Amino acid sequence: MISTINEQQLALSEGRITSLALTEQALSRASDPSGEGSRVFTKLYPNEARAAAQASDTLRGAGLARSPIDGLMVSIKDLFDVAGEVTMAGSLARAGEPAATEDAVVVQRLRAAGAVTVGRTNMTEFAYSGLGLNPHYDVPRNPWDRKTGRIPGGSSSGAAVSVTDGMAVAGIGSDTGGSVRIPAALCGLVGFKPTAERVPLIGALPLSFSLDSIGAIAASVACCAVLDGIMAGDEEPLPQPADIGKLRFAVPTTLALEGMDKDVAGAFEAALSSLSAAGARIDEIAIPEFVGLAAINSKGGFTAAEAWAWHRDLIGRAGDRYDPRVSSRILRGKDISAADYLDLLAARKAWKAGVEARIDGYDALVLPTVPVVAPIIAELAASDEVYYAANGLILRNPTLINFLDGAALSVPCHAPGEAPVGLMIAGPAGADRRILAIGMAVEAIRSQKLA
Repeated sequence: MISTINEQQLALSEGRITSLALTEQALSRASDPSGEGSRVFTKLYPNEARAAAQASDTLRGAGLARSPIDGLMVSIKDLFDVAGEVTMAGSLARAGEPAATEDAVVVQRLRAAGAVTVGRTNMTEFAYSGLGLNPHYDVPRNPWDRKTGRIPGGSSSGAAVSVTDGMAVAGIGSDTGGSVRIPAALCGLVGFKPTAERVPLIGALPLSFSLDSIGAIAASVACCAVLDGIMAGDEEPLPQPADIGKLRFAVPTTLALEGMDKDVAGAFEAALSSLSAAGARIDEIAIPEFVGLAAINSKGGFTAAEAWAWHRDLIGRAGDRYDPRVSSRILRGKDISAADYLDLLAARKAWKAGVEARIDGYDALVLPTVPVVAPIIAELAASDEVYYAANGLILRNPTLINFLDGAALSVPCHAPGEAPVGLMIAGPAGADRRILAIGMAVEAIRSQKLA
């Protein structure tokens, strides 16, 4: 059911299927009462999607294709503005707020490229958790173990499951501390978090102005590269796979490898062995700055401070409609002073300089995206203690790269039939195309191994 942009585009160009037929398939899956659609989407766009698909088919019939995603289904996270609609961001608190007057920039660019926006996807309320639980709209079940009921990861929970269940070829999400890479890792997909300034945030409801970024979740690195280029307005040709034999990777031994369960540890070691066998040089290095991040963020960090600045009026009006596990974290920002915030800016500058110096000369960092496989929804829902412990652990590694303002991919590294595990490939700010090129090469090694 999971297919790539290239596979679907080839089927369209060869006349084996139409965009309208693809759209009908996606909408059928999304509306199937026995499926995950009611938990994946907060709103579907059936009429708009069919009209966009028909327009794409007409243009293709005339020999015109606007981009590699022309006529393909894409889902958008519920925090992106759509003209004429209130952007709810997985909440009930914004009911009655003014509607958006225009589409978010990324939505505009996707539509201009011919993407068929099939619907808005569910998310952790206001994107403030890496788990994907939402008490208002329910929780999409991870495709790996639906019988048990495991989290898809968050906050872009519905984005990932829209792809695994064939409701979209890609899901567009936001990533403030891992919200694209975490659900990609836990659901066996690829997720890309670009350097924050690469993709415009205009029209995306913010969590943290300093840390937010916008990226895609899809079946392959090439899919993510296509979507990143469109959303970033980058007209350069797609990156080509790097030469693994010429690459030098750093594995951070500080903090990032702690707490791995046996599934993640086994998959990570196997991935490193495959890279080494392909000729890559792999060094273990200490990055003591990683341990220091907890102290820097001890008062809540940029996320709490900036979320409070945005939410303070809304919490005053509709605080009783918030998920308490979200509002309690936002309220931490109330006690962060201007001096605290300035100290945080200075600490981040020094922290980034320290980390960048340690990884200089390496092509990328490689580490587990998430140190554990997807937890069980019922266990997290039943206990605040279990919830917050799991949230902290699952956000830990991705958050390091957001604070660095780096670029990072999560690519699957588990064996078929095993619990999904993500390998994170990361670099400093501006390394986006290099990370995508490396990801393509790493993905090719895994494909060869599975063939």
